[in-house]
Amino acid sequence: MTSYQRFMAAIKGEPVDRVPVFPLLMFFAASRAGITYKRFATDGRAMADAQLSVQKKFGFDAITACSDAFRVSADLGGEMVYPEDAPPFLSKPLVISAGDILGLQRPDPSDNKNRMADRALAVSEMANESSGTVAVLGWVDMPFAEACSVCGVSNFMTMMVDDPAGAHALLAFLTKIVIDFALVQVEAGADMVGAGDAAASLISPEMYSNFALPYEQEVCAAVHNAGNLIKLHICGNTARLLPEMVKSGADLFNVDHLVPFALARDVYSSCGKCFKGNLNPVSQVMQATPEECAGYVRKCLVEVEGARFMLSAGCEIPAETPDEVFQAFCNEPQRFRAQNTVGKINLE
Repeated sequence: MTSYQRFMAAIKGEPVDRVPVFPLLMFFAASRAGITYKRFATDGRAMADAQLSVQKKFGFDAITACSDAFRVSADLGGEMVYPEDAPPFLSKPLVISAGDILGLQRPDPSDNKNRMADRALAVSEMANESSGTVAVLGWVDMPFAEACSVCGVSNFMTMMVDDPAGAHALLAFLTKIVIDFALVQVEAGADMVGAGDAAASLISPEMYSNFALPYEQEVCAAVHNAGNLIKLHICGNTARLLPEMVKSGADLFNVDHLVPFALARDVYSSCGKCFKGNLNPVSQVMQATPEECAGYVRKCLVEVEGARFMLSAGCEIPAETPDEVFQAFCNEPQRFRAQNTVGKINLE
């Protein structure tokens, strides 16, 4: 099977020759390409080259055009800071109160002056070069995460309590932009759109259901209506949110190492969804020996028997991870399958 075939089979619950390997690589990819993170985050061609190069070297199954959470903020006119070796960020909040959205214009994600267009360029370059052999993912941040970006996390959390109507108005405005951003990446050739909503891990299930989930559902529906797939990625301990997250409509769910693996397996298996995770990217990957990392991978592969699954760390693989450790991480599913020829890990 090609990486693309393996990836799609896992999503559908069809047999695979081995469990797909799908790490999130940002700083790791930039460092192996020998470029600054500033260039990785601001030059779509450089990002694409870095992703394609690291995939070719290590042989995993999917690459992602992801660098930071401030593409929409920048294109809304936010004052940005671009460090050489850290992710870009807003220098100050763009929205202080809900009334501030009246002064914002909905940006065109295909305008080459915009950061959203630069990400679409990265997707296009990745898709063209991979020629359908490797799964290519675009990336957006869900409306709740975008609200936390444009307001600042604490400011938006306060808005939800003090001005819930204003918070919903901001979320509705941002949802239109997120959908525009997702669809321009679909048009660029993405096989799936990754969608981050990290700040949602900080709120209760009730607040998630009110302020995050409805807007996630809109984005997922729009991507599906365009004939594409979507992944929901919420960092942090989302154990209490899993029953609500599955209602989003996403096709693939990332599971952080803070979430009990067996719980995620049971929740996603019960609704026929594919999930990926969930090694600790520091202690079980970066700080592990190759043998230790392979052992952690094997434990996941044994525990996931019968479920739709892709191997990943709980979040981004750190740049400081030794190559030999990351290679052991990528190789272990094939070694595991070779040692278990009776097909125990067929995803059926």
